[in-house]
Amino acid sequence: MLYLLFEYLYKHYDIPGLRLFQYITFRASISIILSLVITTVYGRRLIDYLQAKQVGETVRNLGLEGQMQKQGTPTMGGLIILLGILIPTLLFANITNIYVILMIVTTVWMGAIGFLDDYIKVFKKNKEGLAGRFKVVGQVGLGLIVGCTMYYHPNIVVRETVQDDVKNVSSVPMVLRQKGETFYYTQDVKSTKTNMPFYKNNEFDYAKVLKFLGDDYQKYAFIIFLAFTVFIITAVSNGANITDGIDGLATGTSAIIGTTLGILAYVSGNTVMADYLNIMYIPNSGELMIFAGAFVGACVGFLWYNSYPAQVFMGDTGSLAIGGIIASFAVMTRKELLIPILCGVFLIELVSVIMQVSYFKYTKKRFGEGRRVLLMAPLHHHYQKKGYHEAKIVTRFWIIGIMLAIITIVTLKLR
Repeated sequence: MLYLLFEYLYKHYDIPGLRLFQYITFRASISIILSLVITTVYGRRLIDYLQAKQVGETVRNLGLEGQMQKQGTPTMGGLIILLGILIPTLLFANITNIYVILMIVTTVWMGAIGFLDDYIKVFKKNKEGLAGRFKVVGQVGLGLIVGCTMYYHPNIVVRETVQDDVKNVSSVPMVLRQKGETFYYTQDVKSTKTNMPFYKNNEFDYAKVLKFLGDDYQKYAFIIFLAFTVFIITAVSNGANITDGIDGLATGTSAIIGTTLGILAYVSGNTVMADYLNIMYIPNSGELMIFAGAFVGACVGFLWYNSYPAQVFMGDTGSLAIGGIIASFAVMTRKELLIPILCGVFLIELVSVIMQVSYFKYTKKRFGEGRRVLLMAPLHHHYQKKGYHEAKIVTRFWIIGIMLAIITIVTLKLR
């Protein structure tokens, strides 16, 4: 909102200093600062309020060291993260930008599902919370919203180089550009292409999955794109939810992922950098960096209270929202196929649970008793059972997250 106000004042009154708000990097910086202030200063007040209302975590005794000491720790702290994201975004981002609108919808949508889950657990005294099928319905619903908007909205396009033999085929306006001594034409077009590492030109078209259908395969590209979007949002959201099991793990890992996605959004919206990294230029996507700044600031600020020993837990209000945000952000910047690398910590946590449950059921059916691959799932509990301290587990997972973030960026540069 402030962005639109200052833009109006600058255009009509030429007030000195307001031009700063035209720069994405400046707005992203103050977005981070404001988010940190909100989560650290006002986060304390919200924690006190949750304590006064006795909104405490109910801990099941799983035989983990120090686990029962967390009984009664305030939960639903994800509200702090949501406020730290939404307020700076609404103030400093261009809220008419379709990408920003989608991210706001994602934050509110997944935050509401998580809040409902926590509310049932805390106030209705139902340890199971919101039924899993309703969570999945919410995640799929968000995937449909994001996927349909990405596919049909006229302002969501990518810039592609026009081949010499098809210059006159499309009715979309072409722009003559220069790279060194070479001149070429580009068009901003609707596309189901995305960035993919270790693949020719780092681009992959979802439509090609259906190439076996014949020359009309492009007509069905929407189905594949929508299916991928729904799957990614559901998987990452659940992965983040599962990772939120020990103090600071999900929050710190998400901050690392958010920083990487913010950088990728900025370079994807910058013609020079996108060309250098050999990734698609996505007009107007750079505005997502303001949202990413708020997201990272909120996660880091929340760590002030969530690091070991945690004074507050984010609950599903935070973890489901964080996962949905990361997945939707990746889809919008056409980096969703990088998620297995970038979100490797979430992935291994999710796979560890699937593997443990599947093997237990298989062995119980075959041998009459269930057997386990890990001492306990998710993976971070396995290491707790082996005697590792929470702080050591979290720190090492963060280091792995940083390494994966670096690998993600490096893979985009590979031809």
